[in-house]
Amino acid sequence: MRHKIIYIILTALLLNACGSYQRLLKSGTVDEKYTAAKSFFNAKEYVKSATLFADIISFYRGAKESEEIMFLLAESYMGQEDYYSAAAYYKDYVKSYPRGEFAAQCKYMIGYCYFLDVPDPRLDQDLTIQAVNALTEYIELYPEGEKANDAYRYIAELNDKLAYKGLLNAKLYLNLGIYLGNNYRSAIITAEQALKDYPDTKFREDLSFVILSAKYKEAALSVPEKRAERYSEVIDEFYKYSVEFPDGKNSREASRILKEAKHYASIK
Repeated sequence: MRHKIIYIILTALLLNACGSYQRLLKSGTVDEKYTAAKSFFNAKEYVKSATLFADIISFYRGAKESEEIMFLLAESYMGQEDYYSAAAYYKDYVKSYPRGEFAAQCKYMIGYCYFLDVPDPRLDQDLTIQAVNALTEYIELYPEGEKANDAYRYIAELNDKLAYKGLLNAKLYLNLGIYLGNNYRSAIITAEQALKDYPDTKFREDLSFVILSAKYKEAALSVPEKRAERYSEVIDEFYKYSVEFPDGKNSREASRILKEAKHYASIK
């Protein structure tokens, strides 16, 4: 019985609170909505705070409260994990208050929102590139900023994601082989570009082995007059791979490629 009474009381309070919020939204004054929005924000009721801040922001345009409202509106969307909207409002804040109290924080949060929203590596990576650019811009503006170390760490993760995208593309070309053209050459170019763009990636060995494999398969399918030359390129590529990765996970297969390449390279 006691639990039932408590449930009824809590339900009544909830309904009253909801009713008060709806009345405030429909007929509350601007100042009342501002005060309530901050209370909802502090209580982590971010949907309500965002709704109220968005409702009143135009009324405070040019007033001293406008800067705080714009920032808390962005933070409210961040609290909802709506990173797309949060980034948009952080950008609006930086545009309106480039030297404002929260400018450095907003500049970082733009990149962080992009970071949290980046897609699977198999999909288009435009947002990942935007995240790298935004976080890099934060570091350039605030090299001693409190979030600089985090920004460096996230950039490294994002670059690995982009390198992995390059690896997936290179492997796709490798698997396509000679279907509708020389895809081995495309695999080599794609992997080499990824290594050039992201030299510190954790996928460096994988990319290097794709290059070796693609050159080996390309040599095997070359016309006789070019075969020895291309197998010589395979041998050179093997030594580049083995010097950098003497105990690499693909060492055994790489050694097999070397043995075969040496055999065919010696045939005139």
